[in-house]
Amino acid sequence: MSVYDELTSVQRCLDDLYRSVGRLEQQMGSGGLDIRRVRTDADHLRESVALLREAAVPASTRRPELVTISDTPYDNSLWTDSDDEGLGARDRHAP
Repeated sequence: MSVYDELTSVQRCLDDLYRSVGRLEQQMGSGGLDIRRVRTDADHLRESVALLREAAVPASTRRPELVTISDTPYDNSLWTDSDDEGLGARDRHAP
């Protein structure tokens, strides 16, 4: 079995578990600490499998996250206390 098939099988089992926990909540009530803990654990398992599924997708098929860079100039006051890269501070000279 491939990793994708295994993850799909795990996802189906978790879906069954989630439905079973829902039926238990209806029968026992959702206010008890034990049933809330089981619900929380089932939620964490679903999140973990979703993360595994994302990690299993080859990096070559994933789209890189795009970052938008504005065309507006930066505020010059951001750079008043910084040195010019590799040139030193404006009011000092090299030894």
